[in-house]
Amino acid sequence: MRSNPKHNLTHQLTHDLGIAIVKGEYPIGTGLPSEADLCVKYEVSRSATREAVKMLSAKGLISSRPKQGIQVLPESNWNMFDTDVLGWILNSKPSLALLKEFTQVRAAIEPEATALAAMNASDEQIENIEKALARMQDAEEGLDDPLEADIEFHNAVLMACGNRFLAQLTDFISTALRVSIRYTNKIKGVSNADVQKHADILNAVKSRNPDIARASVKTILDEALELIESQLQEN
Repeated sequence: MRSNPKHNLTHQLTHDLGIAIVKGEYPIGTGLPSEADLCVKYEVSRSATREAVKMLSAKGLISSRPKQGIQVLPESNWNMFDTDVLGWILNSKPSLALLKEFTQVRAAIEPEATALAAMNASDEQIENIEKALARMQDAEEGLDDPLEADIEFHNAVLMACGNRFLAQLTDFISTALRVSIRYTNKIKGVSNADVQKHADILNAVKSRNPDIARASVKTILDEALELIESQLQEN
């Protein structure tokens, strides 16, 4: 099946403009060039430009109204749960404060999701968590990607919780983990996650013990928050 060139151009322009806005190339409260000027600057069609503007509006980065043009909105309007927006921010200007806020969101979600997994996970879902842990063990020996294995583990736990709302947070969690795991591991001076602590999570889920499952995740997240907080105090 061949890809749609217009679709690709629209997404590329959305990405380029999103990155530019996040980096401050188009400051908050100021206007973007008109659709006609964007067509010329980025060498795309008027229809692709119009669709990109609609996508950025839906993500809360801009507003586009007749006679007012395209205005960049304050960060408070940006949809932080949109994986494109979060990815642009984290890859363009990741800050300790933002990483702290994200880890706080994880701390509010993952311990309870893991407790639910201990109560609700099917045999197949537990097997998926086991496979992810095996990948993490392989990564310790240089046989797999440590970041991808770590992300797969946390997503497998979320998918096993039996709650459709929590399970749909996997893309959001994955996007931010790609930055936050690298950062906290760098502070610790390691390249891999603590496999034993993740094994503790798996064992708690397998033994159907929600309290231990909850506490096991909380241990990892508390450590990450302490690391970030220590760096914030030093800066």
